[in-house]
Amino acid sequence: MRYSIRGPRRGPTLLATAVALATVAACSGGSPSGAGAPTSGTSGTAAGTAPTGTSPAAQPSPTRTTPSPTPTPSRTYPLSSAPRVIPAVRDHEPARGPGWKPAAPAGVVVAANSAGLADEGKLLAGELGLPYRGTAAAGPGDIELALGGTGGAPESYTLVVRDNRVRISGPDEAGVFYGTRTLKQSVKATGAVPEGTVTDRPAKPQRGLMVDIARKHFTAAWLEDRIREMGDLKLNQLGLHFSDDQGFRIESDSHPEVVSAQHLTKAEVRRILALAASRHITVIPEIDSPGHLGAVIAAHPDLQLRSAAGRAPRGAVDIANPRAARIVDDLLREYTALFPGRYWHLGADEYVALMARDPEATYPKLAQAARAKYGPSARVQDLATGWLNDRAAVVRPTGKTLKAWNDGFFAGGVVNAAPDIEVEYWTGKEIGARPPVPYLSAGRKLVNLNDEYLYYVLGEPNDFTYPTGRRIYEQWTPLVVRGTTPVPSRYDPQILGARFAVWCDLSRAQTQAQVAEGIRMPLTALAQKVWDARTPAVSWAEFRTLANRVR
Repeated sequence: MRYSIRGPRRGPTLLATAVALATVAACSGGSPSGAGAPTSGTSGTAAGTAPTGTSPAAQPSPTRTTPSPTPTPSRTYPLSSAPRVIPAVRDHEPARGPGWKPAAPAGVVVAANSAGLADEGKLLAGELGLPYRGTAAAGPGDIELALGGTGGAPESYTLVVRDNRVRISGPDEAGVFYGTRTLKQSVKATGAVPEGTVTDRPAKPQRGLMVDIARKHFTAAWLEDRIREMGDLKLNQLGLHFSDDQGFRIESDSHPEVVSAQHLTKAEVRRILALAASRHITVIPEIDSPGHLGAVIAAHPDLQLRSAAGRAPRGAVDIANPRAARIVDDLLREYTALFPGRYWHLGADEYVALMARDPEATYPKLAQAARAKYGPSARVQDLATGWLNDRAAVVRPTGKTLKAWNDGFFAGGVVNAAPDIEVEYWTGKEIGARPPVPYLSAGRKLVNLNDEYLYYVLGEPNDFTYPTGRRIYEQWTPLVVRGTTPVPSRYDPQILGARFAVWCDLSRAQTQAQVAEGIRMPLTALAQKVWDARTPAVSWAEFRTLANRVR
């Protein structure tokens, strides 16, 4: 800060005045000029009098000219800097001013025609320790939340700090909510929000976390903590992989026999869904099939796939058996009604029959069923693709967007996966899996779950290592779909975003608390890169320090 000092000052008078002004600056705590500022003629030694401790007789006696009165110092401010938050804001127009701090008589209000923001307003008020006043005109020190504006991108917002007031507006409730996260983090990091205007929006529409709650039971409270964490990072999707070989983890009314002893009740799921909705997070459920159904097979052993040699590969149902389809479809109908979100994950990965060198010779019953259903040139992969399409047909009437793992899409068959199924790309290592470009060049939309950077696999089996936030922050972008090489930038619009995935292959390798701590910085780095894929403005060390302040 600077004070403008005018008029002649000489000798002890100049020094005393400077000291007095420095004392005011140190004590005012950034108050505007006039509040605790020194008054002309009252600081230091008065003109024409001896300094304290000096005898008048010792002073020279020439004629003195009384200096002109000095005006009250005026406060000036440097141009502001962008708020210190994660993810970093994309655009900030600086201004001169003191910014905003949460102090009386400030409160949180909602603008007219914006009553839908009441939940966001109440949450923010509670976090900042301010009163929530509902729909009202903004007063001195207030934060105003408002819906409106034309042409804004989904989830975008504008945050204006001016004249000791804050206004956060956006075209939808999610955008305004993200604006409140920027304000909250800035206050937590620095105690204030800087003067100026933030204009912000995400680079990618799908941003999130996926948790394997099938192999390892995670409590509802643990998942709720992750939702709160995700909301503050502006992430908007939580995937729940709740059915696998090791467990089926959500209460079922249609098939209670498949449910594991440790599971989430439907009441707990509804509580999770309500909290997620309040943070503008969509929960994406996944019942993986036709592989990874070991928990269902344990209750229905007649559904087990068997090879010509009598081997029973773990988790694989016999997709030539109509009863397998009926049970899976019962579960799909039950849980699509429980989960109101716009997405459903069909799984489709690692069906063991298709990982054999010669699926037709190893599983002749499946080969026969494929030819009977799709013609003489059909193969086992066509029967598996038909299974995927049939399950999609069960879910599609609900209006949900459909997803499947990339190794459930096969090339060169007589049956193709339905074009509306989004690719969840995780690997190019499995038999039959392809690099990402063939999916993209075929026009598929894709979500990035690159197992090189974004897979946190408990126990680190099969050459997996726990990913680090630094590696994601410094090396990865949404274009890096497989391995470490990005796909051509022309495919960027088809890459809808990314999720960080927790897999519990060795479920006892870490506790719930260890998982939460282990994914903390990788998830934070991901949040930055899906909000803004450009090279970050600050170093990893600065980013990590900031994360410890705002989270």
